[in-house]
Amino acid sequence: MSQNAPEAKELNDPDESGDIFEARLWRQKGWTARVIKNEDDEGWAVEMIKDGEADPALVGPWTMGRDKKNPKPLDAAAFATLVKTAAEVLRRHEQQLYAALHKEFTLDTPAGRIRVTLDIVPDEYDPHALLAAHDAAGDELAQVRVAPDFKLSATRAGAWIADDYRKPG
Repeated sequence: MSQNAPEAKELNDPDESGDIFEARLWRQKGWTARVIKNEDDEGWAVEMIKDGEADPALVGPWTMGRDKKNPKPLDAAAFATLVKTAAEVLRRHEQQLYAALHKEFTLDTPAGRIRVTLDIVPDEYDPHALLAAHDAAGDELAQVRVAPDFKLSATRAGAWIADDYRKPG
């Protein structure tokens, strides 16, 4: 990064609301695109940073300009494509994280349909999980705290229901 380029912290400050439309720096609608020297080769890269975030959501190669030395300038169409791609990357990451931290089974019981959920809380100092049961109307029937490595399966959910929602051993 050049000496007179703005620091990343300044670029993605949520209080900084002014749009920027420069050849190597665009900021608009909550996103900042910055063309940077590619550390891996002789070319250029572009990083997309969502306002308020410290790290880029997306870093990818950027096209060389006609002189084969300097980067192609950012423009509205490229920025729109980059925003769409970066937002999709964030959305997929959030979906993967949710899937890793949330499990759910719905069982038919004599009392009706019961939805059993396991939500892992990856707290640095107190990691745990919450095992909960809800009836068909969404009312909570029970909730217990379990170890973060508790493995929920349909069989274990059924056993927990049959054991009157006592904390699994």
